Amino acid sequence: MPYVHFTGIFLKREQRGHKQQMKKSYEYINSRISKGEAVVVTAEEIIDIVKEKGFRGAAEYVDVVTTGTFGPMCSSGAFLNFGHSRPPIRMAKTYLNNVESYSGVAAVDTYIGATQQAEDNETYGGAHVIHDLICGKDIALRAYAKGSDCYPAKEIHATINKHTINEAFLFNPRNCYQNYNAATNASRETKYTYMGVLRPEYGNINYSTTGELSPLLNDPFLKTIGIGTRILIGGADGYVSWQGTQFNMLAPREENGVPFAPSATLTLIGDMKKMLPEYIKPAIFRGYGISLYIGVAIPIPILDEDILRHTAVTNDSIYTQIINYGAADAEREVVGRVNYRQLMSGQIEFMGKQVRTYPLSGMKKAREMANMLKNKISNGEFFIQQPVELFKENEALKILKPDVIV
Repeated sequence: MPYVHFTGIFLKREQRGHKQQMKKSYEYINSRISKGEAVVVTAEEIIDIVKEKGFRGAAEYVDVVTTGTFGPMCSSGAFLNFGHSRPPIRMAKTYLNNVESYSGVAAVDTYIGATQQAEDNETYGGAHVIHDLICGKDIALRAYAKGSDCYPAKEIHATINKHTINEAFLFNPRNCYQNYNAATNASRETKYTYMGVLRPEYGNINYSTTGELSPLLNDPFLKTIGIGTRILIGGADGYVSWQGTQFNMLAPREENGVPFAPSATLTLIGDMKKMLPEYIKPAIFRGYGISLYIGVAIPIPILDEDILRHTAVTNDSIYTQIINYGAADAEREVVGRVNYRQLMSGQIEFMGKQVRTYPLSGMKKAREMANMLKNKISNGEFFIQQPVELFKENEALKILKPDVIV
């Protein structure tokens, strides 16, 4: 098909009716960023712009839409490298403030998981160690080894912080869920879950998303988000490094493309030493354990009108399932459907009564993240990275079938 180049925008003539479809390139958008000319808005702001200019006009006017989320992301952790001691040690069992971290990767490398609890304190864990490191606090390191000719030391005690170690970077296997179930409890007993406290007999409904501001809900088919996408995580630069665990593009979707069940996820990486403690927060969920709240902002370049349409999604058109977490078995039943405008109102009519709704996500910090990214792009401090590879459709998720379960 022939293309006409017009002020940096590629216009493609469609075969039917010769309708011109606006196309922008990454190079064009980045050139506008470098000149200070890029129009950057948040995913909440784009909604009013579309009302004023229409989809076509908004797509021509806006270059980048920024998204943001801040919520509990249990599948997170950090790689640390302590540097070698004299004499050296090959750490086999490692503890940071009495929280065990995994050291089966190299002599003085370790991976500390966010949900790991301290040996002597169930209200302190890996998420707290990560946060304390970001804050610049001292951490007590204790490690043990069998000893060898090349690594003769068998035990070491030291005090570390982010300034005394070599590397400290988050590497999170599953972040930024593309929608998630809302949770309620049909049983007669209070349930304590990773979705918070659920009171009996549909006493409340908890949910976890930032709705129309959420990154993957603004790019439901992941046309711009893939391996190599540059992001902000914890207030610092980071990247999408792979698809997240439990990645599921086969989840059921609405006509607008938005899934109404847990769908895609992202593996994220970022430099802990540069992160801001207000956007990485440890959390304790009663009866469940420890988690880590993480702030993430992802830019969506407006390459064409279709991408723009998806960024203008509104809370009243984003639905999720309400799941009964009071069921004993993992096959929790779907007991309803609701959109995020209803959930964010604080109360909905459900099962014949008025039920309070509670968010686990923090909208204030999510907006701060989206605006932080908006300002960085507008000031020429952040450029859009084209993915080196987009994600492919996955197979159906596997279910573990144990030989023994207790």
